[in-house]
Amino acid sequence: MTLTGWRTFLAVHRLGSLSAAAAELGYTQSAISRQVATLEREVGVALLERRARGVVPTAAGTAFAQHARGVLAAADRAVHATREAASGRGVVAVGATPSAAAGLVPAALRGLDAAWTLTTGLTAELEDLVATGVLDLAVVTDAPPGLAADARLVRQRLGEDVMRVVVAEGHPAAAGAAGLADFAAEAWAEDNEGSAALLRAAGAAAGFAPRIELAAADLAGKVALVAAGHAVALVPGLLVPALRRDVVALAVPDAPRRAIIATLPAGPEPAAPVAALVAGLSAALGTPSSA
Repeated sequence: MTLTGWRTFLAVHRLGSLSAAAAELGYTQSAISRQVATLEREVGVALLERRARGVVPTAAGTAFAQHARGVLAAADRAVHATREAASGRGVVAVGATPSAAAGLVPAALRGLDAAWTLTTGLTAELEDLVATGVLDLAVVTDAPPGLAADARLVRQRLGEDVMRVVVAEGHPAAAGAAGLADFAAEAWAEDNEGSAALLRAAGAAAGFAPRIELAAADLAGKVALVAAGHAVALVPGLLVPALRRDVVALAVPDAPRRAIIATLPAGPEPAAPVAALVAGLSAALGTPSSA
């Protein structure tokens, strides 16, 4: 399979017309038709349904388009990173937890005078990528508190993230809550064991044992369960600006807090772009940088 054929198919899929795709891409219509036919032979199914007034994607074509967009975006990033590396400027490989990747890190990257890549993951896996040299920097949290010491890493506290209780729009508590104990009778949704441990500890401090009844694959799934009215949940304060509009994020005085940490490899001082990124993150969170 060639990426050219994938790009051609996506143009046809978006425009709904072989002739329109040909005009946009600078090919003849017959060349566009051949590229699509070749791709269909390679995947083994029809991707488009030909009609009198254009084409429409089949169910398989829609599924292929969804995945193809991500593959082509990754390929474009790889080409860009390769060219930047060849120019001598290098590429800063950054990791971030989902909450940090929702706004804090992308905003800081906007001011970075270097090419970069961004990998999203949980704290343990990101720190392992830093330790093994895959990442130059990871923005992580200490939830549950107490990251194990690792001689391969240097950690710098950037600031603090106060968790929020998220409820569905129209929930009785949406107008405000006095504390976590107001949710003692609620079902809770969680998406990973670290966050669940944080919730259990906070609930115990507030005098109740949270009923974690629903498990989600990720933050988006957890918030979707809340929006549908199935549960309430704790989410990072960093995530609030990116939350969907049919949920309400409540600040409660006894909500748990997490440290936001920049993890770097131990050893020589970080390269100038990495140090600049740490400084930008620190400034965004109102803390001085030591990188």
